[in-house]
Amino acid sequence: MTQITTKNPATGEDIKSYDVMSESEAVDRLEASHTAFLEWRKLSHKDRAPYLEKIAQKLRDNADELAALMTKETGKLLKDGHTEVEICAAIFEYTAKNGPDMLADEERTHGGGKKGVVTYQPIGVIYSIQPWNFPLYQPVRVLAANLMVGNGCVLKHASICTGSGLRLRELCVEAGLPEDLFQVVVIDHDTSDKLIEHPKVRGVTMTGSDSAGRHIGSVAAKSLKKTVLELGSNDAYLVLEDADIETAVKFSVMGRLYNNGETCVSAKRFIVTDKVYDAFVDAFVDQMKAIKMGDPTDENTQLGPLSSEDQFNTVKEQVEESVSRGASILCGGDVPDRTGAYYPATVLADLKEGMPAFDDEIFGPVASIIRARDDDHAMQLANDSRYGLGGGIFCKDEDHALKLAREHFDTGMVRINSFGAADPNMPFGGVKNSGYGREHGGFGMKEFVNAKAVYLP
Repeated sequence: MTQITTKNPATGEDIKSYDVMSESEAVDRLEASHTAFLEWRKLSHKDRAPYLEKIAQKLRDNADELAALMTKETGKLLKDGHTEVEICAAIFEYTAKNGPDMLADEERTHGGGKKGVVTYQPIGVIYSIQPWNFPLYQPVRVLAANLMVGNGCVLKHASICTGSGLRLRELCVEAGLPEDLFQVVVIDHDTSDKLIEHPKVRGVTMTGSDSAGRHIGSVAAKSLKKTVLELGSNDAYLVLEDADIETAVKFSVMGRLYNNGETCVSAKRFIVTDKVYDAFVDAFVDQMKAIKMGDPTDENTQLGPLSSEDQFNTVKEQVEESVSRGASILCGGDVPDRTGAYYPATVLADLKEGMPAFDDEIFGPVASIIRARDDDHAMQLANDSRYGLGGGIFCKDEDHALKLAREHFDTGMVRINSFGAADPNMPFGGVKNSGYGREHGGFGMKEFVNAKAVYLP
C-alpha cells in the first residue's frame, strides 16, 4: 500500500506516515458525505448555526495543539499558527451569526405585481482541494460557508499537512457535527480527478497554482461542475511619490515575510517611484537584513523555514535564475549552512521582464524591487501581470489612493497604507490568472447554492 510521510521542515525529521486511499475508499467517503447531506439539508440556517459556534469553541480549546501541529508540518511560526486558529474560529462565528440573514428567502415580484420568492438552497457535496500554507484556514473558509448553506464537504488537503486536515475533521466531529458530513480523503491526483467527475460532487473549489487551477478547472468543466479557483499572485505594492516611507517600509517587511513569505495574497513586487526610491530601498533593505531567522517555535524568531525541501529548491532556483538574467541581490540570497529548509530574507533589484522575480510568484521571503518613473508608471507596472489577486498602495493622499484602488488596480483586493491577509467580512478572491469566485464576506456562502426562483400566482 502506498504511503505518504509528513516531515518537519525545520529539522528534516519524519513526523508520521499515512496510507493513501484507493479510489473505492475515497468514493465511499464521498458517498457517506452525500448521505449525511440529505439529512443536514433539512435543518434551517438558524439550526445549523450552533454547530458552527461549537466548532469555533473547539478550535480555541485546542489552539496550542493545532498551532504546534501546523508548525511541525509546515514550518510556520508558532505565533502565526495561534493567529490562524483564531481567524478560523472567527470565520465560523461570523458565518453562524450572519449566515441565516444572508441566506434568507427574498421576496420579489413578477408579472406585474405577483409574489415571487428567491430561495438559496444547498446543492450537495462540495469537493475542496487545498494547499499547505494555511493548513486550517484554507479548508475552514470553504467548510464554514458550505456547512451554513447546507452542503456536505470532502477535503483533499496537501500531503505535507495531512495531519492538520485529519485533526480538523476530528475536532468538528467532537464538536457535534454529523460524523460523515465533512470527510477528509488522503488520495493521489488521479483519484482526485475521479472524484471531481463523480456525479455526487456538485461543486469544486481549489486553492493553488495557476497551472493546477487550469487542470482542475478543465476536469470540472468537462463534467459541467461549477468551480471556485484561488490561484496565487505576485501582488504589487506601490510606493507612490508622496508615500510615508516609515509606514511603507514597516508594512512592506511585514507583508513580504508573513507566514515565512508563503502567502498567496501578500506583498511580493514593490514598485517604487523614482522620487522616493533610494529612501525606501535603503530603509527596507536595512530592516530585511535585521530579520532573525530560526526555530519557528521560538517566540523571538521572525522567519522560519520554508514548508519543505521542494519549496526551498523552487525558491532558490527562482532567485538564481533571476540573478543569472541580470538581477542584483541587495541582501540575502545566501543559503545558510544548517539543517532545515531555511531561506533568508532576500531583496532583489534591477528586475526586468523574463525574470522569475519579475513575472512569477516567488512563494518565499524574497522581495522584488521594481523602479517606476512616477505614480502613473507604477500603476501601469502593477497591472502588467498575468495575476490579479491583491495589491497595496502607500500614499499620504488617501482619496488619490482610493481612486487608484477602485478604478485602476486590476485585482480582487487592495490594501491602502497597511497589510493584511483576509477578513471574514470582506470578499476574498482575484481576477485574471489568480482565478475567479469569492469567499468570505457572505459571498462564499452563495457560490455553491441553487438560487431558486419560486413564482406564486
